[in-house]
Amino acid sequence: MAIDKGKVVYQIYPKSYKDTSGNGIGDLAGIIEKIPYLKELGVDMVWLNPFYPSPQRDNGYDITDYTAVNPVFGTMADFEDLIACGQANGIEFMLDMVLNHCSTDHEWFQKALAGDKYYQDFFILRDQPTDWQSKFGGSAWAPFGDSGKYYLHLFDVSQADLNWRNPNVRKELFKVVNFWRDKGVKGFRFDVINLIGKDEQLQDCPINDGKPAYTDKPITHDYLKMLNNASFGQDDSFMTVGEMSATTIENCILYTAPEREELAMAFNFHHLKVDYKDGQKWTLMDFDFPTLRDLFHAWGEGISQGNGWNALFYNNHDQPRVLNRFIDVEHFRNEGATMLAASIHLSRGTPYIYMGEEIGMLDPEYDTMSDYVDVESWNAYHSLLEEGKTPEQAFGIVKAKSRDNSRVPMQWDASQNAGFSKGEPWLKVAKSYREINVETEKNGKIFPFYQKLIKLRKEWPIIAEGDYKAYLRDSQSVYAFERHFEGQKLLVLNNFYAQTLTLDIPTSYQGGQVLISNYEIEKMGDKVDLKAYQTLAILSKP
Repeated sequence: MAIDKGKVVYQIYPKSYKDTSGNGIGDLAGIIEKIPYLKELGVDMVWLNPFYPSPQRDNGYDITDYTAVNPVFGTMADFEDLIACGQANGIEFMLDMVLNHCSTDHEWFQKALAGDKYYQDFFILRDQPTDWQSKFGGSAWAPFGDSGKYYLHLFDVSQADLNWRNPNVRKELFKVVNFWRDKGVKGFRFDVINLIGKDEQLQDCPINDGKPAYTDKPITHDYLKMLNNASFGQDDSFMTVGEMSATTIENCILYTAPEREELAMAFNFHHLKVDYKDGQKWTLMDFDFPTLRDLFHAWGEGISQGNGWNALFYNNHDQPRVLNRFIDVEHFRNEGATMLAASIHLSRGTPYIYMGEEIGMLDPEYDTMSDYVDVESWNAYHSLLEEGKTPEQAFGIVKAKSRDNSRVPMQWDASQNAGFSKGEPWLKVAKSYREINVETEKNGKIFPFYQKLIKLRKEWPIIAEGDYKAYLRDSQSVYAFERHFEGQKLLVLNNFYAQTLTLDIPTSYQGGQVLISNYEIEKMGDKVDLKAYQTLAILSKP
């Protein structure tokens, strides 16, 4: 399965991108309207979060019909127009496939509840629950109607895990994937796909809330090979990415090495847990740079040596904005945003841009819990209160860590509701929209920098194809790496702090070409003063 390593993906959370109907919810027509903007940015593919029918208990990741469009987002005709408009502008689409679980409102689950034995085997039912914990808090099991049995839900109680051991389940899910392929879709992002292979005998597992019992099991690789062979593997130009929960380098090599015919690339989240105190998300602490640096080097080198492929990202719909987490945004928003962008766009893997990242959007700075919608955030708030936190302390943690921080409406201009909607937005707009918006930022520092990074990946094979080698492995403030390709070398230096520091430049790079920097660089000598949040990429001398 060949992959075009020069491509860049842009993620859209449809609910928050552009509303054309005035109901306060983004829609497919709004994405069509903004395709010229995406073309101007230069991206090749757009990943859309779920737009299928759903009760929206988990913002669309609880699906009731895998092959339809939720009327709130538009019609199937709108979707077909979107594909056609994208193709006309050189933009392809990647859809979110949520194949680990479905909504308990789905016809399959409802038939199972009604006593249909065929559909009961679509789910993971047991007489006795294990001690596994849901990722959204509480037990991972819930009563299956009044049958005396329990069904597994690794996520919300309304999201029942599907039984991949049943060939009929696999057949139905493979049909779903092919349905969208036939519609012209050219990529899939598979939600928590490394959790589909549960043990046949489910037993208590007190370690890490039960995760070892269902994460990265060997049978998952078998399932992915089946999925590949039955669907997207028939098209060499297809792009696939697996969201891998609590995964390992070794497994991601297996998931993504081309000869294994599983997936093209994998997302991992370890680098976004470096501000989790004692590994717990709902805590407050400064990010741990040495851990971040070591993770990037371990994954960069490990996946490179194993001939796997990384999906590179800092932001998505499940993460607070990385600028608020890693950067002094009050003083260095432009420098921080451009440095972070270069640190992944110049690395080995496919870069993903989350909507608004390309204009330096920030967390919304909400004032009260009532501004939040996300079920996980509300569950966390109540749990924090139960742990003894004051309402102010609990709110402060949610404000820093909520998924809604990234789900706020896209900031198009300084007009009411940031130009997102003429109605009342489903989620309150961020306070910063009058200063930070597309209209302003197109002439600013960040948007043009992203455009340049995307062009460089297409112009320089060393960026798209080169291997990865750690540099300044022990630096306490600079994340640096080299790329090597066909005798050429590229050195990338990223200062993660506001302090200027002087670095020696290796002989092979002295007098080399500066491919990109977020500060003016006249000439590359034997030393460089790396300024606050500076990024610098130097090509070795011929």
